[in-house]
Amino acid sequence: MTLTLACTMSDRTRPIHEGRVAIEGFDIARIAGEPEDLFRIAMREARHEITELSMASHILSVARGDSRYIGVPIFPSRAFRHGAIYVRTDRGIARPEDLAGRIIGVPEYQQTAALWVRGMLREQHGVDTRRIAWRSGGERTPLQLPPGLDMQVIPAGETLEGMLAEGRLDAFIGPRPPACFVQRSAPVARLFADTRAAEQDYFKATGFFPIMHCIAIRRDVAEAHPGLAAALHRAFAEAKAQALVELAMVNVLRVSLPWIAAEAAAQTAFMGGDPWPYGFARNRDEIAAMCRYAMADGLAAREVAPEELFHPDTFAL
Repeated sequence: MTLTLACTMSDRTRPIHEGRVAIEGFDIARIAGEPEDLFRIAMREARHEITELSMASHILSVARGDSRYIGVPIFPSRAFRHGAIYVRTDRGIARPEDLAGRIIGVPEYQQTAALWVRGMLREQHGVDTRRIAWRSGGERTPLQLPPGLDMQVIPAGETLEGMLAEGRLDAFIGPRPPACFVQRSAPVARLFADTRAAEQDYFKATGFFPIMHCIAIRRDVAEAHPGLAAALHRAFAEAKAQALVELAMVNVLRVSLPWIAAEAAAQTAFMGGDPWPYGFARNRDEIAAMCRYAMADGLAAREVAPEELFHPDTFAL
């Protein structure tokens, strides 16, 4: 049986996509794609046996009991999201606390980037995120949010970028910059002007490098192939190790940045070793925080323990 593996292409996954690193003991058909497409397919169809999966959607589906995937603690996407907050500069929004009570757009309320930003607003800045009016571009899976939470999907024909440019939103949170910010066609700026400094301060305070996605196996496949979870963990860890080695190569730069080797060394030192940690035990506190955020957001119908999200064979890896 050939198993399909669908995930994004990055330096951390390229060795697997190119076949330089094999999933030992399994015949794998590799499919590269963009996160939004992969998540939609996973949540609506469960088409692929192995897929990259949104952590927020994974927590949501486990909480409501209809999860068709079990996770492997491999995290192909992590990102600080201070730079994902864009605000109208004509609304008096100068700091995170000023977002209280505002109208804010998000591509999806259940998007992991938005989950992290709301968690940060609550726990680092004291903002009551349930008093914010949320406007969503559309949800990949239906939500049942608690009463009193103002979250509305915008009407067909509208766009969040257009609403932000026209001033019908006070702010926007998303992993891709809105067009009016890129084109400088509206009074829109990042909330944190020095995003790197803000993100480094956040890392010092929390130790979190926010997890966005995990690798997941369809549950029927995981049951049929008990060695698959551990094999995936080994393969993705090896692929990531190769990527980190390539960052340090200076005979021929593998990345089109002149000082990438020095930058990689500096970031590794700043983050206390491996800047991209895999494994359940190493990341349990961060995963627990995500579960806590999902409850506070009204996404999770019940408290979810981090252990519920991942295959038990991977806990000790």
